[in-house]
Amino acid sequence: MGARADQRAAGVKPDGTVTATSVAIPYSQFASSEARTFFPKMLAAGAKAPPLSAPIERSRGFYDRLNSDRAARMRKRYPVTIQHQTIAGVGADVLLPAQGVSAANRHRVLINLHGGAFLWGAGSGGLVEAIPIASLGRIRVITLDYRQGPEYRFPTASEDVEAVYRTLLETHRPGEIGIYGCSAGGILTGEAVARFIADKLPVPGAIGTFCGSLVTMAGDSAYVGPLLNGHGVPAASLDLAMLPYFAGVDASDPMVQPGLSPALLKQFPPTLLITGTRDMAMSSVVHSQALLAQAGVEAELHVWEGMWHSFFSDPELPESRQAYRTIVAFFERHLAPPQEEARP
Repeated sequence: MGARADQRAAGVKPDGTVTATSVAIPYSQFASSEARTFFPKMLAAGAKAPPLSAPIERSRGFYDRLNSDRAARMRKRYPVTIQHQTIAGVGADVLLPAQGVSAANRHRVLINLHGGAFLWGAGSGGLVEAIPIASLGRIRVITLDYRQGPEYRFPTASEDVEAVYRTLLETHRPGEIGIYGCSAGGILTGEAVARFIADKLPVPGAIGTFCGSLVTMAGDSAYVGPLLNGHGVPAASLDLAMLPYFAGVDASDPMVQPGLSPALLKQFPPTLLITGTRDMAMSSVVHSQALLAQAGVEAELHVWEGMWHSFFSDPELPESRQAYRTIVAFFERHLAPPQEEARP
C-alpha cells in the first residue's frame, strides 16, 4: 500500500470546499524531460509579468517582447513568409509556408485569433500561434489584430472577425475556411461562430478552441491550475466579467458564452479543443467539449499531461510539436476538399 496522506492539515466544508494549510505537488512524471526542465524557467519568466491591473502599455510591451522572441525561435524551425495587410478594415498578418501551399490546401484558409486576455497579443502573439501551423500544414493562415480592451468593449472583436469572414466568403466556400485561437482567441472563436449563426451566415468548415472555449473559466482547474503553477489557490476564478473587454456585459448572453445555449451549439461546426492538466482553463475546455458532444457536434478533445496555459507557444517542447501536428491533422480532415476543376 502507498503512503497515507496527511489528513491533519486538510478539511472539507459542507459545500464541498476542500482546505489544506500546505501542499507539495511533484511535477508530472508523464510529461517530457524537456518540459520538466522548461517548467521552472517558464514560471520564473511568468512571474515578471505585470498584473492585470497594470497600465496597458506596460503589459503590451512585456508580452510583445516575450512573443517576439518566441516567434523568432519558431521561424528558425518553421519557415514562413509574412505580409501585413488590411482586410475589411482589420489589420492582419498573412502567413504562407516557405515551401509553398500544398495542392490540397490551395483553396483553404485558416483564420487565427490570438490570445492575450482581450488586452494584448496583437502582432507577435498572433505570429506565435500561426507560424508553425502555416509551415507544417502548408496552408495560408491569416492572424487578425482584432480590437481589444480597454479601448474597446464586446462585441467589437466579434465584429472584426465577422467582417474578415464575410470578405473571405466572397472567394471561398464556408467549408474551406477554418478558425482557431488560444486563450482569449479560443473564447473569441466561439463567440465569432455564435455571431455568424445569429447573423445567418454559414459556419466555417471547422474550428479550434484552445486553452479557452465556450464557457467562462471556472470549475476545478480555475483553482487547481494556479496552485500547480506555483501561484497558490486564488480567492476567486478568473471570470470573463473581470476582463476590461467585457465590462458591463451580461455574462449569461450566449454571444459571450455560447456554451450556455444548447440550441446555438447544435449549429456549431466540428471543433478541436486543446488544454493541459496545469491549465487554469482546463475545466472550461473539458466542459465545453461535453456540451458540444451533448448537442451532437463532433468535438475532439486533447489534454496534455503536465502542460500549462498556452504551452505550445514555446516550440521546443515535444508536447508543442504534438499539438501542432494535432491541429494540422484536424483541419486537414475537416476542411472541404478541393473541387474538381471544370472541364473545358
